[in-house]
Amino acid sequence: MKKYLWGKTCLVVSLSVMVTACSSAPSTEPVDEPSETHEETSGGAHEVHWSYTGDTGPEHWAELDSEYGACAQGEEQSPINLDKAEAVDTDTEIQVHYEPSAFTIKNNGHTIQAETTSDGNTIEIDGKEYTLVQFHFHIPSEHEMEGKNLDMELHFVHKNENDELAVLGVLMKAGEENEELAKLWSKLPAEETEENISLDESIDLNALLPESKEGFHYNGSLTTPPCSEGVKWTVLSEPITVSQEQIDAFAEIFPDNHRPVQPWNDRDVYDVITE
Repeated sequence: MKKYLWGKTCLVVSLSVMVTACSSAPSTEPVDEPSETHEETSGGAHEVHWSYTGDTGPEHWAELDSEYGACAQGEEQSPINLDKAEAVDTDTEIQVHYEPSAFTIKNNGHTIQAETTSDGNTIEIDGKEYTLVQFHFHIPSEHEMEGKNLDMELHFVHKNENDELAVLGVLMKAGEENEELAKLWSKLPAEETEENISLDESIDLNALLPESKEGFHYNGSLTTPPCSEGVKWTVLSEPITVSQEQIDAFAEIFPDNHRPVQPWNDRDVYDVITE
């Protein structure tokens, strides 16, 4: 039986395998402008224009650069459709340790991204620790839940000492206003920024997680170029609620910044059951 142990600042999840939205050691983000960094990690710039529409959209990413081949040829790509009926059991244990922390915020041309200023937030998978690097947003959700997109999705991106990545995905739906999210939304940069913007208040990441810690775990990839594989993905089943106004505020900047779902192929997707 898998377990989620949720204490003062700790969430324990039972799962196994790897996750989507990052690569085993991606160090850069292919970008529209030299100042941007990859949505899933931080690193140097790679001057290749990619987008979510038209000739530079997801169906053409592999054509834009030789480094983007996995976007078309990869066998463990993300995001995917999540279906509880098709998921299998696992004994892998994941512990998430989050605490109120200071963040900066930026518009990197592809999303709104909050970057950590400390190393106090971590996720542990089978005893291996990954430290939170940043979190960012997609509209609509990149992962589907039983064939349907939700309004938005939040990705917490973590990296270990070997530059391996683990991503915790949180689905978002219209409902009551999220007060913690409002701290970030008060500083939303409408245009691409070269410098990070400091937030006035610390962010309690636990307030951006759902009450239920049931979810899915699987081996995946970055959801943006270069679509590198080897990412440990965990996506929680229960969405958090955000107001329609909060959704609309993000959509005014990024009307659509999601990659369509990819085939499961021969990999297993693991179901996590809270106890």
